[in-house]
Amino acid sequence: MSSEETSPKSVDDLVMDGKNCKTVMCLHCPSKILAPRNGEYRKVEFSLPEPRRKKVVEGEADSPKEELLSDFWLVEDMYRFENMGFSNSVGNIKYLACADCEMGPIGLYEMDTKRSFVAIARVQHTA
Repeated sequence: MSSEETSPKSVDDLVMDGKNCKTVMCLHCPSKILAPRNGEYRKVEFSLPEPRRKKVVEGEADSPKEELLSDFWLVEDMYRFENMGFSNSVGNIKYLACADCEMGPIGLYEMDTKRSFVAIARVQHTA
């Protein structure tokens, strides 16, 4: 990690007035995903497939393992993102990935509510 990146002790270090107080960045490249104060903290549970690149590796299992996560940034308007990629529809959701390096999923987009949830554990935060 560079000197600018933070390794928070808890989610409380990332939240001010219920919103993200730091810039949300990709874990795998220098892409900026969300500017401060554009995501609301939500404690909800979603299962996301294990992170990987968009390209499917030959011989890889068809159904990836899932991880249950509970700390998210809620983004009510998809246009608040700096860089975000959206997968094809899977039922009523689309998975979110870094638009630059295509690592993901880092969250999900609910097509019926038009709300996005970015998993705090799958991104990094900078000052």
